[in-house]
Amino acid sequence: MAQGQIKGLSKQKASGGRHAAKAAANPKKGKRYIAPKKTALVKQAAMHKELSAKISRSIEQQTAAAASSGKLTIMKNIAMEGTSSSDKAAKAKKP
Repeated sequence: MAQGQIKGLSKQKASGGRHAAKAAANPKKGKRYIAPKKTALVKQAAMHKELSAKISRSIEQQTAAAASSGKLTIMKNIAMEGTSSSDKAAKAKKP
């Protein structure tokens, strides 16, 4: 049996420290959100979240109702059909 270390089978060092250093050097851009600690601010944040959810839900319901009320069409196609039918009528009247 060999009495020394076998080449190539030694443990590699963990690279977690290097990754942490890179992350600290390049912090993420953008605003940071810190959760409120005071009870009044916690209640205010909860109420704001609830109200914004209600507003977005009502907007979605209104748009769904508006979309389901009539035939869904693309306005550009309707405009093109209107001009093409008037062109055909004008050409038919000329000869």
